[in-house]
Amino acid sequence: MQNFRNYYAILGVSRDATIAEIKQTFRKLARQYHPDVNPGNKEAEEKFKDIGEAYEVLSDESKRAQYDQYSRFWKQTGFQNASNWAKNWGNRSTERADENMDFGQFRDFNSFVDQLLNRREQEAAGSSRDAVRDPYRPGTTKTAYTVPRNSASPRNAEANLTVPLERAYTGGRERIRLEDGRTIEVNMPPGMVTGQRIRLRGQGVSGGDLLLNIEVPPHPFFQIDGADIFCQLPITPVEAVLGGPIEVPTLDGLVKMMIPPGVRSGQKLRLGGKGYPIEDERGDQIVEIQIISPRDITTQERELYEKLRQLEDFDPRANLPV
Repeated sequence: MQNFRNYYAILGVSRDATIAEIKQTFRKLARQYHPDVNPGNKEAEEKFKDIGEAYEVLSDESKRAQYDQYSRFWKQTGFQNASNWAKNWGNRSTERADENMDFGQFRDFNSFVDQLLNRREQEAAGSSRDAVRDPYRPGTTKTAYTVPRNSASPRNAEANLTVPLERAYTGGRERIRLEDGRTIEVNMPPGMVTGQRIRLRGQGVSGGDLLLNIEVPPHPFFQIDGADIFCQLPITPVEAVLGGPIEVPTLDGLVKMMIPPGVRSGQKLRLGGKGYPIEDERGDQIVEIQIISPRDITTQERELYEKLRQLEDFDPRANLPV
């Protein structure tokens, strides 16, 4: 069964936790991952939605009992005996879920949760799966994506997806939540760039396509320019004078690069094949050297610098054109 979410693990509580314990844990996590506390943090936003959904189910005894039944059911292969299996569990004195619940009617976990939380009815009122109750702002919701509502005929829909540079580079599986109440898992391609549109067949409105508009926000270290990646690398005056191997961050991790002796600040060095993959070709990483002098030095370091000043005969101001 795809998309199953372990609500107990999401909240970090045991399966026999009391309602009071669940509420206390939820409020603590909601405070930690609240969007107002983590502005622009997509990971925290997704966590906030997860814990909100988990709390909405586990804080209600009836919904929790049905969820407990389903969490045992979904691991089974096939649904042909779903009704009998559910009834057998419903007959046990320890279970309070509806003994007539037919779990075989649900094609996946999201369908089960939609019915459990009455989301199909709520859609008509304009809410969504991402409309998570905010314990600190009653009546407010948080929504990640905008997708047109259902219509009678197939229609394309659009959603915006922000992907960090490291994930955009590697690609891979992404879980995407849509405003119409669905969560889909997509195998994203490597080398995504801002402005790219990815078409998902049949995932739009009433069988139409879903167009994902990709946005890769600026990175604090790497700057993408076509297939090349630029970065500024700080080094010490000693490293600049003597040269030698140093480690440079790349999208593949740290790699060693040789610094030539006497390198200048602003000089650019090239790491071949460490750029960004564009149309099956990968550019280079351009490393701009920045020589940084230490602000605070030890007494021993100062003594060595004083000796060096007495010994050196290099005068960078000898040929000034004035």
